[in-house]
Amino acid sequence: MESSSRIPKILNVNKKTVGVRIPNNNIPLQLVELLGNPMITSSIKDDDEILEYTTDPEVIFDDLRNEVDIVIDGGTGGNVPSTVIDCSSGEVEIIREGLGDINEFL
Repeated sequence: MESSSRIPKILNVNKKTVGVRIPNNNIPLQLVELLGNPMITSSIKDDDEILEYTTDPEVIFDDLRNEVDIVIDGGTGGNVPSTVIDCSSGEVEIIREGLGDINEFL
């Protein structure tokens, strides 16, 4: 989607577009609802060549305990990439088909 100057400076980027993730998970959905604001999140890229992304909360806590305030244990997540849809041109373009039903957006 089109970005704006309201994107927090903490990202330290000057992008014209921004991605919005709509998870199928009650933990982030409820946090967003309680906060009344969107959250800035990121996938955790792993240095392990076999395990590309870390989704085990115990491993995440062990690796990042000195860098984050809290890790919420919602169980081990999946490792299927999200579907990525680009709407920035006004047209719907499927960039990557992954987890998620794209028919809702077509």
